[in-house]
Amino acid sequence: MSTLSIVIPAYNEENAIRSVLDRLRAIGPALREAGLMGWEMLVVDDGSRDRTAEIAAAYPEVRLIRHPVNRGYGAALKTGFAHARGEWLAFLDADATYPPESLPELYRIACTRGADLVVGSRMGGTDSEMPLVRRIGNWGFAFLLRVLGGTTVSDSASGMRLLRREALERLYPLPDGLNFTPAMSARAIYENLRVVEVPIPYRERLGQSKLHPLRDGVRFLHAIVWTVMTYNPVRVFGMAGFGLGLLGLALGGSAILWPGPGGWPFPRLFAAVVLAALGLHLFAIGTLFNHIVSLFYKRPIRQGLFGRPLFRRPLEQRFLPMGALSIAIGLALYGWAALAGLTSPSFPAPWFVPAVSALAVVMGVDLLTAGILVRALTELSQRELRIRRDLEAGQAAAPVVEPIPQPASVSRSA
Repeated sequence: MSTLSIVIPAYNEENAIRSVLDRLRAIGPALREAGLMGWEMLVVDDGSRDRTAEIAAAYPEVRLIRHPVNRGYGAALKTGFAHARGEWLAFLDADATYPPESLPELYRIACTRGADLVVGSRMGGTDSEMPLVRRIGNWGFAFLLRVLGGTTVSDSASGMRLLRREALERLYPLPDGLNFTPAMSARAIYENLRVVEVPIPYRERLGQSKLHPLRDGVRFLHAIVWTVMTYNPVRVFGMAGFGLGLLGLALGGSAILWPGPGGWPFPRLFAAVVLAALGLHLFAIGTLFNHIVSLFYKRPIRQGLFGRPLFRRPLEQRFLPMGALSIAIGLALYGWAALAGLTSPSFPAPWFVPAVSALAVVMGVDLLTAGILVRALTELSQRELRIRRDLEAGQAAAPVVEPIPQPASVSRSA
């Protein structure tokens, strides 16, 4: 039998909070039937300027915590979690949009499926009054999490959740604003927490919404991308580099297949080479960041760009030979161009081959440097493992056979 703390962050919600608290008070029998030994309600008044705190204080079951000034949605939740006494934590908004009646079901599913975090999903096909703009935004965030995190959370910004208290240490730090929930979704994925979504109905809020779709949408996007950057940066850098590489390939192909009037379109070809070089550079940077992140968290290197290796041997292990090859190609290309007269003023684009040659040399130096750093970071990340292996190998060696001590000779007295 467990206990549950329900945290309600509230900011100027005098029109709705009474309804939320009445409905929470009414689900006590359902919570006990679900297997909870006890539960509590905590309202965190986040600097309200209306009667929100006064209304909440009138309920004897409510523990009211007040912020002197408005600190933000996420800050209010963190304050509530810090004062909560339950083994399980739940939260929902004070605007009457989320159904308190779904909390017993969230708890039952958390227990039966061994979940660390249960998300009440407004995108689960149940009755929902979510505005179309927010629904489109949630689809976009779900797609982004799928691409960057490899796991789908259909409602990454849901404000109704239930989680194990011990999961907080792995989910923190989290932001103080409305981007608290998308950041939590992304961190839960990368911390390998078991996340389960449960469809819930959703009603349009009572009173004016505090969510600004454009401004807060940008914050949600930043929270997801930045969280991924702190766990698997090659996903962000690598996909950006992959996109640039594809763009360069398409541009180069168009220049070859449809050169247009006037002969070879050298500017288009050079732009294609530059885009390919930038793509490879971004991938190398992301790979280095992944090794640094692995060293910081003391975890194995993540699989990288597509969640699994594309080659039998990781691409970063090929940086050194690739760099040397790129430098050799760049130097050879320039030598050939000089001998063939491609750098003379009479050539239509005397700048083209020297520029491509220089770019190949720079890219080669870039790859060589990245390869050296990757090797060094790999050594550092495996240092403790190798120390332990060497110590165990020494202990497992054949025991030293020492000579049996001979008894001292006894002198005979004359």
